[in-house]
Amino acid sequence: MPLATREYLDTKCFHPPLGEQQHDRRWHAVFTLPQNEKSVVKHLQIREIESFLPTYETIRLWKNRQRKAIVLPLFPTYLFVHIGSQERTKVLQSPGVLAIVGKNREQSPIPDAEIEFLRSDLCRHSIEPFHELVIGERVRIRSGVMSGVEGTLVRKGESMRFVLTLDLINQHAAIQVDADSLEPVRA
Repeated sequence: MPLATREYLDTKCFHPPLGEQQHDRRWHAVFTLPQNEKSVVKHLQIREIESFLPTYETIRLWKNRQRKAIVLPLFPTYLFVHIGSQERTKVLQSPGVLAIVGKNREQSPIPDAEIEFLRSDLCRHSIEPFHELVIGERVRIRSGVMSGVEGTLVRKGESMRFVLTLDLINQHAAIQVDADSLEPVRA
């Protein structure tokens, strides 16, 4: 992994001082201006707001046929903040932030398990965006760091992919998993 990429991955998430009360904090999706996700994270760091921008690395071929590894947001125009109700204004006043995602003007928190899944080492190295229509069986991961996370099973080439869908922001991410670690979700 290039040094610049490693530096960015290490600084993309801000953790507030440990002494602060965190019992009422929940994860929320934040909608940003297009291509402003990284600058919004920096502004949130200044305001001491815990944030998380899931990224992935891809290889791009430039016009001069040179290949370059670049780091892109996994969910363009979205990032996540871990806030309590009193910190909502700090987030909304940050340059580049358009809204905290929710329904009917109410914040809708994202389950901690989905954020932990996105932050896990497994995701950090093998996650990629998934933009196709998600068709398939609903499954749950049985064990490990991602235990309890639900998604949809799809096939890509010869391997199985677990597709995590964040319903609140209508975005998808796919990761390769072993079929042995999955179980079907019963209605």
